[in-house]
Amino acid sequence: MGELGAARHRARERALELLYEAAMKDRPVLTVVGELAAPPDPYTVHLLEATARDADRALALIGRFSIDWPVDRLALLDRLILTLATCELLMGDAPPVAVVLDEAVELAKTYSTDGSPGFVNGVLSSIADDLTNG
Repeated sequence: MGELGAARHRARERALELLYEAAMKDRPVLTVVGELAAPPDPYTVHLLEATARDADRALALIGRFSIDWPVDRLALLDRLILTLATCELLMGDAPPVAVVLDEAVELAKTYSTDGSPGFVNGVLSSIADDLTNG
């Protein structure tokens, strides 16, 4: 992984941490970010702004493709990882789909359950196909 790839990986991890903190505090993520002593790096902020803007659309897509798993029944970390990645796919300047999917699977491997990486990959692959082939 190059320097940009490593920096973006750290940005996604930080974005996930902040999304989790916001969920635990039941507060908007951008409010949580605004209260930090030091702002996160620019790509983390970009991801969180995209997530705040497009979360409803992302959750609708996740619900459509997480067959037999209503969004409100998903494990919190899986839902946050899927939301973050879907919102990244929706960005106008999104990285390649394969990068977003690989990163989401890595986050699921690190932070969620043994079954989460396959689930995250399957749902995001379906979402990516839908966004590409509409």
